[in-house]
Amino acid sequence: MGGPRLAVVIPAHREGASIGRIVAEAKRHAEVIVVDDCSADDTGEQARAAGAEVVRNDSPLGYEGAVSRGFEEAVKRGFTHVVTMDADGEHDPSLVATFREALLERNVPLVLGVRPRKQRVSETIMAAYLRARLGVRDILCGMKGYDLALYRANGGFSDHDSIGTELAVNSLRRGTRFEQVPVHGTPRADQPRFDRKLRANLRILRALGRVMLDDLRGGP
Repeated sequence: MGGPRLAVVIPAHREGASIGRIVAEAKRHAEVIVVDDCSADDTGEQARAAGAEVVRNDSPLGYEGAVSRGFEEAVKRGFTHVVTMDADGEHDPSLVATFREALLERNVPLVLGVRPRKQRVSETIMAAYLRARLGVRDILCGMKGYDLALYRANGGFSDHDSIGTELAVNSLRRGTRFEQVPVHGTPRADQPRFDRKLRANLRILRALGRVMLDDLRGGP
């Protein structure tokens, strides 16, 4: 039986300018799966040239759908652990080494990134609730590390619009041991590809509402 294997899953939409550099650095520490969410530019070509396994969605799935597709590919390819990160450089890919050490060497099943600042008021509100509820400082940071046993226990990455938080939140509710890791990178100068400002704030508040409702119901 083989040992643990780590994949970095990167959802990407029109990130041809940055994806090659991100993949090349991340590949120093793990295999990389890029999910190209119907990019009109050369995102897929740049990622493949840098050494990533690239899967392209037939129709746009958005951030959460693209990450879910990446998890499916990781399971299919026999990986035991996944680190998720963004394609734009806001997560320094050299940090994969830190996540790898926690996941594979110290067997921490859930590793959560913590950014130096929140980008939106809605993020601050959600962070305050989850910190009080579960002790997590930045549930919306897109750089997270998972033992795929958590993915199987949850029945997948997400079955609703949780902005990529469902698997982590449900795992924490089950008492999963976790660590939090400071995450830094280069802030992007242009608009995020998956969500614009107003829509992102509304989605975050809806996701928080679902978390609170699940808590009232005794979720997950």
